[in-house]
Amino acid sequence: MPLVTLKQLLEAGVHFGHQTSRWNPKMKRYIFTARNGIHIIDLQQTVRLLDDACAWVKEVVSGGRMVLFVGTKKQAQESIELEARRSGMPYVNHRWMGGMLTNFQVMRRQIDRLNSLRAIKNNGGFTGSKKAITQLEEELQRLERFFGGMAEMKKLPGAVYVVDPRKEHIAVTEARKLGVPIVAIVDSNCDPDEIDKVIPGNDDAIRAVKLITSKVADAALEARQLISPEELATAPEAPVSELRVEEEAEEEEDEKGFAGMPEIDEAEFYEDEALDDEK
Repeated sequence: MPLVTLKQLLEAGVHFGHQTSRWNPKMKRYIFTARNGIHIIDLQQTVRLLDDACAWVKEVVSGGRMVLFVGTKKQAQESIELEARRSGMPYVNHRWMGGMLTNFQVMRRQIDRLNSLRAIKNNGGFTGSKKAITQLEEELQRLERFFGGMAEMKKLPGAVYVVDPRKEHIAVTEARKLGVPIVAIVDSNCDPDEIDKVIPGNDDAIRAVKLITSKVADAALEARQLISPEELATAPEAPVSELRVEEEAEEEEDEKGFAGMPEIDEAEFYEDEALDDEK
């Protein structure tokens, strides 16, 4: 029995694509028809591919690896946080900082700082001058906003789940560079060739995003309940072989430069938070 029915997908508006003038021709095989200048996604394929993607997510999590949930657009922020928390998976639902995967060690330093500030606050609170306390509280707020969802992620994820790979193109590029598999809701204006497990559907409707994200989270939760916390903590990063090749070539790659791949700046998250709403 499929995880979702055609009726559920229709009621959530999963079938609505973008205007026909804004489509990506590579999505042709996932499009049923066009009505009133809007592409209609083939929901029979969505049902089948969602089942396939969720079964694959179960395999990833059953192997003791995490699935990083990513969705920074307003329509996805709440669902990403709620479903990732429910399934015990890490998430990014505000701004994706360039280098969160490819410059993981620097990112880990920010997370260590976050956990350190959390510990201080939980054990009596900040001390010092009023100015110093205010600065520490502001730093904690910014770290929570950008890295709070990844606080328990000690190593690279086994997979990345993305809502709107077109918007999250930096996250997709970083995952592909490291060989981390990607499962994503792919709308009619996206490039499906960049995604390992495509779930064709509307990535702009809150109900559509919530429905699909909840099924992916269900799969992760079901698999996680079958393994111990120790297995989850000790599982190797994946894919290990590809990561090792990338690490060996890292210095060479840095010299050549990697177009479109900004490295994380430790001070970047101190910028005006209005930048989160860019695009």
